[in-house]
Amino acid sequence: MTSTRTRLSAQRSRVAHGIATASYLRKWALLGCALGVIAGLGAVAFFEVLKLATRLFLHLLVAFDPPTAVAEGGSLGSSGFTRPWALPIVVGLGGLLAGILVYRFAPEAEGHGTDAAIHAVNENPRGIRLRAVLVKFVASAITIGSGGSGGREGPAAQISAGFGSLLARFCNLSPADGRIAVSVGIGSGIGAIFKAPLGGAVLAAEIVYRDDIEVEALLPAIIASGISYAVFGAFEGYTPLFGYARTYHFDPLQLLWFAGIGILCGLIGLLYGRGFYGISGYFDRLGVTRYVKPALGGLLVGTLALAVPEVLGTGYGWVQQALGRSSLLHMSLAIVLLIPFARIVSTGLSIGSGGSGGIFGPGIVIGAFTGAGVWRLLEPFAPGIPHDPATFVIVGMMACFGSISRAPIAVMLMVAEMTGSLEVLAPAMIAVGIATLIVRRSDATIYRSQLRTRADSPAHRLQFGLPLLANVTVAEVMAPLRVVLHADHTATEGLRQLREAGIPGGPVVGAGRVFLGVLTRNAAEIAATTDPDIAIDRLVDVTAPTVRAGAALDVALEALGTTPESWVTVTDSADNVVGIFTTSRLISGYRRALRLNTKRLSQLSGNAMPVEMQVEARARAARRAIRDAGLPAGTIIVTVEHDGALLFADGDTILKPGDLVSALARPEEVGNLRDQVEGSKDPRING
Repeated sequence: MTSTRTRLSAQRSRVAHGIATASYLRKWALLGCALGVIAGLGAVAFFEVLKLATRLFLHLLVAFDPPTAVAEGGSLGSSGFTRPWALPIVVGLGGLLAGILVYRFAPEAEGHGTDAAIHAVNENPRGIRLRAVLVKFVASAITIGSGGSGGREGPAAQISAGFGSLLARFCNLSPADGRIAVSVGIGSGIGAIFKAPLGGAVLAAEIVYRDDIEVEALLPAIIASGISYAVFGAFEGYTPLFGYARTYHFDPLQLLWFAGIGILCGLIGLLYGRGFYGISGYFDRLGVTRYVKPALGGLLVGTLALAVPEVLGTGYGWVQQALGRSSLLHMSLAIVLLIPFARIVSTGLSIGSGGSGGIFGPGIVIGAFTGAGVWRLLEPFAPGIPHDPATFVIVGMMACFGSISRAPIAVMLMVAEMTGSLEVLAPAMIAVGIATLIVRRSDATIYRSQLRTRADSPAHRLQFGLPLLANVTVAEVMAPLRVVLHADHTATEGLRQLREAGIPGGPVVGAGRVFLGVLTRNAAEIAATTDPDIAIDRLVDVTAPTVRAGAALDVALEALGTTPESWVTVTDSADNVVGIFTTSRLISGYRRALRLNTKRLSQLSGNAMPVEMQVEARARAARRAIRDAGLPAGTIIVTVEHDGALLFADGDTILKPGDLVSALARPEEVGNLRDQVEGSKDPRING
């Protein structure tokens, strides 16, 4: 056991060092490929397990087969219920089994997995437990397979987001890179299960915030989502989920109808969000054991399905029928109009009660039948209504869920890929834009873990308020180690060391001081009471964040923001523990930055001049760090604009050709400064 742990620690150290020293391109090419492969395989596994669960619960026990989408076989399904009495029992049984799994083994797997993954991005990208992913996988298959109203994207997203969290721990990624890894996992997992790689990539950047985009996640997500799509399609085929909708010919006269769809979908989207969380809140207040709540929700869904079978399962087969003129006209108008509201209720009962599944898929069904209902009402008499309902159905899907998810661009692209109908994007832009404005006015979202913008992240807010943190490294201010706990020591020994040092916890190391996680004093006290001889490696918190010794204090502040403790472990590039960084050290570091900047400012006279220069390739300062560029004494580089991004410069900032540099300098040194940055006509001055 010890030799295995030693080999694993050594391997982890090598991987962490390789990632830490890799270039941006190499790092995200490797991580993106790994995320894409796991996302694709995870989506395949859940897709197949869900088919098996559906066959077991609905086909064998209820003798009912729901219709399926084109890419799933295109079956029309059963025309009625052979054993109607069994349906409520089976759906309730599925809820009970899912509830027992979730609340017994991983309570954080309750509800819709995408929101949990978003929460991890914003709070602690290392914090998704493997157990939660496995429980979510099984519980969601049972919930949806037994007839519960849910989407399969939630489990797919949590599988790949969980792997992103595992990569953040194993490779000791920085908090920023960890957030990107989990975001990319969300997008690539959903993009794979829906066969929508471009939409999945954009979703990774768009879904984390209500009114912002995680731009840094976009390029890694493109790599990962493309690979996940290739892997999933290799097993399940590359046909779009709903096949190829008929070609749409743009007609400006129809924009009025699409604007109307946008208004209605915005209102339905708001109803979806409020209805879902209203039902969820009711179940939270319900005075029964948590295991029973999903069973009660399932029982009610099964009863509702006797009248409206379209609420069962994912509902994608019913969307497929709504896309065709003849099949939609064969459906009762009352049922078509009722389905959006019935789906809102059934999703709240299935997932809001504590069941497991996604809410993306139900949102797609709600939007599809909103568009179908508009077409059915207007088609007999209104001018300019297309002969085929597909366009209205597709636009309804885009506008309804795109607005309430606060990810309109991503959802537009995904639905276009799912239906093979890029031509619909033009009229959809009108509907999605109007629907999003309606939802945004109410500040609503179906994903409550979304932050408004990046500035709403606690770490980012502090960074904006403490802009000088980037000028000091962790190594300059970190505290020395007082305790280093070894993985093979017992809980009793670990507790003794922590008590003697008078500290609330300490880092746990494997062979060669490689970081494994942390042990808190509270966890050690509990273990020492119940099982004093248990090894520390059984108690270690592997989700605890770390920070590199060479990182700037703004990165360390972000790491502090992802832990409930007031300290984080400091490691070197090989993942070896070298120190501790605390809140008090952060304050000391900021004071140091203030002193440094005060000293720099004191070197300038009161008539210092502002200078703006563009770095030329032939200049001596080009391609050098500011501290090595030989700039005149007393010069302060304030900002560097690189590729459109404004950077607060420090001594390590590299001046690259084309960068726009803003500086303060003594009047008598301005000419010399320009010579160094812009290049001099005298070749003896240029580097």
